[in-house]
Amino acid sequence: MVNSYVAVDLETTGLDPKRDKIIEIGAVRVEAGEITADFESFVNPYRLLEARTKSLTGIRDRDVADARGIDAVLPGFLNFAGELPLLGHRIIFDYSFLKRAAVNQGEEFARAGIDTLTLVRLFMPEDEKKNLKAACGWFGVEQKETHRAMADAMAAHQLYQAMKKRFGKERPDVFSEENLIYNVKKEQPASKRQKEHLQDLIKYHKIGLTVQIDHLTRNEISRITDKIIAQYGRI
Repeated sequence: MVNSYVAVDLETTGLDPKRDKIIEIGAVRVEAGEITADFESFVNPYRLLEARTKSLTGIRDRDVADARGIDAVLPGFLNFAGELPLLGHRIIFDYSFLKRAAVNQGEEFARAGIDTLTLVRLFMPEDEKKNLKAACGWFGVEQKETHRAMADAMAAHQLYQAMKKRFGKERPDVFSEENLIYNVKKEQPASKRQKEHLQDLIKYHKIGLTVQIDHLTRNEISRITDKIIAQYGRI
């Protein structure tokens, strides 16, 4: 049974790693079942946060405005995590955002993972909710805060340990790591011509953007440009 890992949770601007950005990383390194270190950081997404993100997480634009971007934050997390497997509640979600960010920085990033959501589906009644809050309640894990990265990473760790304590002798085979699979190609930064075209469009149509143009990828700036043209027309 795996007993050393990095429990990690992300807060993001949305659910799609192709379009959305990381705004907070929280993680604890666990060795032989005991927490030995932690990692926590806001991440600047270089865009304004939507109301639903603020409502869910309690994170405000002022919290991330002065934070470093993912290019600066990620190397520290990768060094913190080392080669340990990643643990989380629906860990493939967090892994997809982390891997996309790593690939964009030219980093190799392949990890094994342990998914507490998969485990609670084995051990909880079918008609019970399986989200992290509900699972923690079912297994008697106290949560002081939800939808914040460090608190959820800690909760996933404690949930895993609670399930392992209860079911480890009976089902040791399920408390193991599996390779995480998420295929992604490196994204190219927006070209100077693309940036100038978008700036001309927003100036001509007198509209504002909630994202910072200098931090857009080629695909992102293309989608925004097409959306503006569809809604407002060309210059």
